[in-house]
Order: sequence, then structure tokens, then C-alpha cells
Amino acid sequence: MGTLHPRLLVDDFAAAFRFYDAVLGELCGAKVAEGVPQGPYARWNVGEEPVLALIDRAAMRTMLDVREGTADTALLCLRLDDVEAAQSLCEEYGATVVAGAAPHPEWGPETVLAYVRDPAGHLIELQASPD
Repeated sequence: MGTLHPRLLVDDFAAAFRFYDAVLGELCGAKVAEGVPQGPYARWNVGEEPVLALIDRAAMRTMLDVREGTADTALLCLRLDDVEAAQSLCEEYGATVVAGAAPHPEWGPETVLAYVRDPAGHLIELQASPD
């Protein structure tokens, strides 16, 4: 079964981490499941379900051309089994491929990622990873 959760691209990772760590814990009981205040990545879960992740914008720039300003302040992350099939389906319905399906061991063993933009330009990460 796939999951859907937002990933926010942030410029000041430490400040964003502090904010979401406090707010998510207090408001919905989310706890840090992965990551540290220094970044470049952190994810909060409620139980086993991810509810929010932060990614340092500079770290994302090492993988793809992330837009400045308000255009790319967030991305949707779809965690699934078959990134290539998901990429094809997205293209079929009008998405533009930003970075095609490829292994990204720097994000975890066996991690495969693709990035597409929906017809309105919103960034979507298609992800398969074993954890």
C-alpha cells in the first residue's frame, strides 16, 4: 500500500526542524522517525505513518533544479512499489518529468526516485525504498 505525505523544501533547516518538532508533537503526537536538526532531511510519523518531512532546499539542488522563491516550497511524496510505472502514469495524465526514475543510494539502499510536475507545476516525488 502506498502512502502520501508532504515534504517541505526549506532554506533554514534548523529553524524549520525546531518549529515542526514542537508543533507536530504537540498538535498531533508526531515524533521524529528519521533525521536530525542539522538536516538535510527529517520525517515525522504518527505511529508508523509519515505525516510530514522536511528537506533542505540546497540538498535538493544537488539532485534537480529546484525553483527559487515560492514556486517550490513543498513537494508531494508518493511512496510506492514501482517508480517507473508511476512515472509513466503521471506522464499519461499530463505531468512533465523533471528527473526520471533512477537509483539514489545516498537516500537509502535500494531507493529509487523520480520527480515530475503536475499540470499546475507542483513538484511530486515518486519514491520506492525498502524502509
